[in-house]
Amino acid sequence: MTQLAELEQRLNDERKLLVAFSGGLDSTVLLHQLALLRQRLPDLELRAIHIHHGLSANADSWADRCHALCRQWNVPFLVERITVDGRDKGIEAAAREGRYQAFRRHLLPGEALVTAQHLDDQCETLLLALKRGSGPAGLAAMPSSLALGEHRLLRPLLRCRRAELEQWAHQHQLCWVEDESNQDTRYDRNFLRQRIMPLLNARWPHFAEAAARSAALCGEQEQLLDELLAESLQQRMQPDGALQIADFHTLSEARRAALLRRWIALCGGKMPSRDAMQRLWLEVICAREDAAPRLRLGDYEVRRYRQALYWLPLRPSLRDEVLLWPDVRTPLALPHGLGRLRLAQSGTEIRPARVDEKITVRFQAQGSFAIVGRGGHRPIKKLWQECGVPPWQREATPLIYYNDTLIAALDTFVCREGSAVAGAGWQIAWQKLSYGESV
Repeated sequence: MTQLAELEQRLNDERKLLVAFSGGLDSTVLLHQLALLRQRLPDLELRAIHIHHGLSANADSWADRCHALCRQWNVPFLVERITVDGRDKGIEAAAREGRYQAFRRHLLPGEALVTAQHLDDQCETLLLALKRGSGPAGLAAMPSSLALGEHRLLRPLLRCRRAELEQWAHQHQLCWVEDESNQDTRYDRNFLRQRIMPLLNARWPHFAEAAARSAALCGEQEQLLDELLAESLQQRMQPDGALQIADFHTLSEARRAALLRRWIALCGGKMPSRDAMQRLWLEVICAREDAAPRLRLGDYEVRRYRQALYWLPLRPSLRDEVLLWPDVRTPLALPHGLGRLRLAQSGTEIRPARVDEKITVRFQAQGSFAIVGRGGHRPIKKLWQECGVPPWQREATPLIYYNDTLIAALDTFVCREGSAVAGAGWQIAWQKLSYGESV
């Protein structure tokens, strides 16, 4: 089978492709092969995207050379400039994250992203996973095809050695750019590529192929675990995406960890370290019954409430926020993507404010309150509990105040001081985003 025929087979019938085109050897060969394949497949649609990181003085000239090649091969071309901030995650990780965010922004409906990783890259990825102490999921390295949101990510060169790509490039007299940072062995992948891989390949010429087989076997084991645990995980999932943990103390540590990792993956989270998994067990799941434990994992946190775990994005505290609402006929925007408040035909019904009452919206209350429909006064914490409102939702629920008097917690309860005469009150609607929804 010719190289182009193999390439067609690895496209998995995808015919609309966005090619990640850095201008280096690998992506230049990939784009050239796809451009040739398009001559055989008239329905094959190609576009190329170049990510301009701005990290090199040569970045502008690289973008220009990529554009010139795409004009030569009649491939629509676009450049996306990104800013790389490596202070938190390091330059390599931040650049990769920035690239994939850009790819997602530019993918069209029905289009697949195609990248040029090859067999040597796969071997390096496996070694980096070993360095991090990854489990089978990490050691599975890079799959040849996987979901990328509503799209597919394809790596059709994953079985090719870099030497094969060099041979193709020389045979077809291709020119490519050389990123000088690839020689900088301060970066882990470059260290492996420049120092370690030559030694391994000199001693064991087929080391990369053997490493790829090991990665594939790890991937098969993970797939098998996914299948075996799917029913158990589904039984523990609540409609809101929370994970029930009432029986976790009866499970083995290995089964517990496997379920937690798969739940976190379903939530879209990055796989936590072994230490983080241990903390999740000890500090959150095993915390005393009356506690409200939480554990931060990157830009998210895991919280426990009523024998279930919730995966939640971090948000700034709103405890000190006081929003003036001078005219309820004008909708009020809430901070941090919580939506807005407005008068409506339905919503939380409260009495209209008097002329001498200033209307504010706050996010904390202290003391005891009497609410409509229940006798006596109850502490605010007790009211939240009786209404079944988790702690993180309490912190994000708009509270209507007239002067310094609590009138209502929207969509939850109305205080007696805010009780309206039927048909003569204000209906306050809270148009909101869910806590885990993007703004």
